Parts: sequence; structure tokens; C-alpha cells
Amino acid sequence: MVLSELRQQPHLSASSIGEYVECSLLYKFGRIDRLPMEFKAEALEFGTCIHRVLEQFYSARMIGEKMLLKYVHEIFETVWTGIAKENDDIRYNGDNDFKSLLMYGKDLLTAWYNKLPDDGFTILAIEEAFSFTLPGIPIPIIGAMDLVEEDNAGTIIITDFKTSGRAYSKDEVDQNQQLAMYQIAAKHNGYADREILLRFDTLIKTKTPKFEQYWTTRSELDERRLIKKAGQVWDGITKGVFIANDTSWKCKGCAYKQACDEYLEGEQNYDEKFDK
Repeated sequence: MVLSELRQQPHLSASSIGEYVECSLLYKFGRIDRLPMEFKAEALEFGTCIHRVLEQFYSARMIGEKMLLKYVHEIFETVWTGIAKENDDIRYNGDNDFKSLLMYGKDLLTAWYNKLPDDGFTILAIEEAFSFTLPGIPIPIIGAMDLVEEDNAGTIIITDFKTSGRAYSKDEVDQNQQLAMYQIAAKHNGYADREILLRFDTLIKTKTPKFEQYWTTRSELDERRLIKKAGQVWDGITKGVFIANDTSWKCKGCAYKQACDEYLEGEQNYDEKFDK
């Protein structure tokens, strides 16, 4: 079953679990009330575009073809135009706009393309969807692993594509719960008897574009901690516990800022207004 079909049923995911922990009111607005976003964030739309380009690049590599850089650029231009041109819903940062990000995206992909190692790994899957259940949670955990590869020793390498405004620290990589969830999912998808390595392929949107690969692993203890957290998140959801984290630095760029203000500042009929 493809990810779009899995999303049609009630579910949790690494991102929704993280979202609930970070701001459970945001989880409520987006995933329970299903409020329309007040705007689309530039970073999210740009990241989606980059992700689609990398997906097509690895699809070509999977059948033994190495895509030339000019074709990478052409795919990016086509996808970015489809997503962003004349799209007034996108909120751009600073002086950015459709044209400036069209140019910057090509520079960023050039940095990625030129630094991407020719590692010779065998590609096993691209966008490998998963669905599994955890004890005490009646709905499935779903998601998709961007890239699954195998090295000559039989080790499984799971890669997640990222765009970021800065480089990651070692702690950020080692503590990332999305990668822990991918490892749990990989074991449910038939890789339980294999050594698993985890990786972020990160296109870094600094003034001079950069590309970095960050490698990490997860232990069984890391898995147990995440499973415990997922159970606590489900418990909070089922009990209707939704709390605004309105002191977060992310609030300024939140696509539900107006809804949050109404909720916190005395909109007495909020539940009647939105919970229909």
C-alpha cells in the first residue's frame, strides 16, 4: 500500500508524535480539527520540491542510470514552477521569492550533486512505505523511508532527505526520533535480522550552499524510549490533552498563529466554531 492510501486511515507517524510533544495544540489544529493552514511556509514547499528531485534522481540510479546535473536542474525547475509560480499562499522569508529560490535551488542541488559520494550501494527501495502497530496503540504507525540501500557487507542503510537552514550537531542527529522510528519500521519491513545504519542527506541552505551526510545508529534502548513516548502521546490524544507551546521560537512562523491566538485569548465559542 502506498503512503497516500495509508494516510486516509487514522494513524500516527514520527512527525505527528514529534508535533504533539512540541505543541499539542498545533497537533489538534492540523490533525484533528483539520483547520486550513493560514499560509504555506516557503521552507516546507521548497523542501518538498528538493525531495521530489532527489526521488527522481535515485529512481534513475536504481535502474543503472546516473542523471546528468543539467537534468537535475530541469526537474527542479519544472517541479518548483508547478509548486510555487503564481502561488499566493506561500509566505516567503526576507527578499526571497519564486525567482530567487529557482536560482538558489539549482545552486543547492549543484553542491549536493558534486559532493554526493559514488558509494556503489545497491538501492533496495525509494519511498518505502511502512505501517505497523505498537502495544497499547490501536491505530498504526505509518510513514515512508526516503531511500533504503544495502552495502557489500549486507548492511542496510536508511537515508532521510533533508533541507535545512544550518548544519546539524552530532547530538541532533543522534537524538533524532524520526530515524529511530525508521529503524523500528525497517525491522517490521523485513530487515530485523540485518545490521542497520541511519543517515541524513542534508542540503544546507546557507549563503554558500552546502551538502552534508550525517551517519548514526540506534540501539534497542533508543527504540524502547520512542515506543514509550508514542504510547504517552496516544494517551494524551485520547484524553483530549492539547496544550499550546506559545513560548516556542517557532510560534512566529506557525501557520496556525491566528487560530492559536483565538483559542488562548478568550474565543468562547472556539469548540463550536471549529470542532464540527
